[in-house]
Amino acid sequence: MELFILLIVSVLTLSIGSVLGYFARQSIARKQADTIETLLQKKIAEAKKTSEELLSKSQEEATHILTTAKRDVESQRRELFGAEKTLYKRESLLNEKLSEFELKEKDFSKKLDKLKEIKATLETLRQEAVDNLERVSKLSKADAKKELLSNLETDYKKELLERMMKLDLEGNEKYEKKAKDILAMAIQKCALSQAQELTTTNVSLPSDEVKGKIIGKEGRNIKTLEKLTGVEIIVDETPESVVISGFDPIRRQIAKIALEKLIHDGRIQPARIEEMVEKAEAEISVQVKDAGERAVYDVGILDFNPKLVQLLGRLRFRTSYGQNVLLHSIEVSHLAAAIASEIGADPKIAQRAGILHDIGKAVDHQIQGSHVDIGIKILEKFKVEKEVIDAMKAHHEEYPAETLEAIVVGAADQISGARPGARKDTLENYLKRLEDLEGIALGVSGVEKAYAIQAGRELRVFVRPNEIDDYGAKKMAKEIAGRVQEELKYPGEIKVIVIRENRVVEYAR
Repeated sequence: MELFILLIVSVLTLSIGSVLGYFARQSIARKQADTIETLLQKKIAEAKKTSEELLSKSQEEATHILTTAKRDVESQRRELFGAEKTLYKRESLLNEKLSEFELKEKDFSKKLDKLKEIKATLETLRQEAVDNLERVSKLSKADAKKELLSNLETDYKKELLERMMKLDLEGNEKYEKKAKDILAMAIQKCALSQAQELTTTNVSLPSDEVKGKIIGKEGRNIKTLEKLTGVEIIVDETPESVVISGFDPIRRQIAKIALEKLIHDGRIQPARIEEMVEKAEAEISVQVKDAGERAVYDVGILDFNPKLVQLLGRLRFRTSYGQNVLLHSIEVSHLAAAIASEIGADPKIAQRAGILHDIGKAVDHQIQGSHVDIGIKILEKFKVEKEVIDAMKAHHEEYPAETLEAIVVGAADQISGARPGARKDTLENYLKRLEDLEGIALGVSGVEKAYAIQAGRELRVFVRPNEIDDYGAKKMAKEIAGRVQEELKYPGEIKVIVIRENRVVEYAR
């Protein structure tokens, strides 16, 4: 029974505890809910306050922007109104000026019409006066003018002639003296040395023993050198020297350089001779370039095409009547510039035309035509100024002198050539004969090289062996001799030697 009571008490206690726990938990939950609700209300109140502040601030900014915009619009409206008033005033002023101009134009038209009427009246009166004069004098206007001039000419003819002769004489004397002064001044400014080119060159030897090496076994060395260079090597009894003879200065210089190199090297034999001749030709090419560069530097022209300068350098080894053409061109350039400066011509054009006036002679042995025509083509190819070409092409009067500079260049060319000792006709004729002699041989088909040696008494012709056989060589020698006899005038006789050579080269490896 006690156990049952304890059980009941326990159940009741547990029930009461559960009820009390439930109510306690509900009470705690309600308190927590009140706290969250309070926080939410507080947040809502703060958000409402913030939004009211933002709204108030936005309204203030909107009001400020609206006020500023109204003020700007009002300002612009006032400016537009002012501009409109200004335009209106200007339009009114323009209309007034236009009206004044129209009035002046009408007045001018009336005055012009009146002047035309007056002019017509004056012309009528003048014609009436002329008619009256012709009727009274019984002479027409043309007859009266003719008679008046005839009377004046008769009365003053002698006086006029005397005056004209006096002025003409004074002018000629004055201009002749001025021309002489200019030429004398120009010549004094440009006193270049004048040395005639010879046709021989001496080569010094360290000893007479070298002569035997130069000649070689059965003359093979000297023959090889003569064949490769186109000159004649003269080995005579003159101590410690040999003579190189030839009318072409380039050939003589190549032969001299090659021979000096061979003597210095000590090994003189055909293969070595070929090598040295090639080196000499390369060295001459460098000398030609240097000569051209020195020439243009001497005259103060530094903008020529390098290839044109190279052609100019070739004139160092070209002669005209024994006068070195490059030195002659430099002298003409200086003279032309000096004369042009004195008479009011362009000294730069005269100077450039002077240095280039004989440029055609650098290749006239390769191209058909006069050296003037060849020079014009060369200068046109290198785009030289037309003024310079016009100035240089008239120096031999093949073309008319179209400019003052052309006359100056022609005068400078004649001055340079006319210097005492500058030229020698006999030497030029001699060189021309040798060139013609070689030209005849080179004009025959199958000829590879041709050299005039022995002062033109011997012509050596080298043929291409694959084109000409032995019989053809004999026939060619006869043909060339016949053409020389028909086309050239010369004293004595000329020996024609045709050489046909086959060379076979093999290498042992």
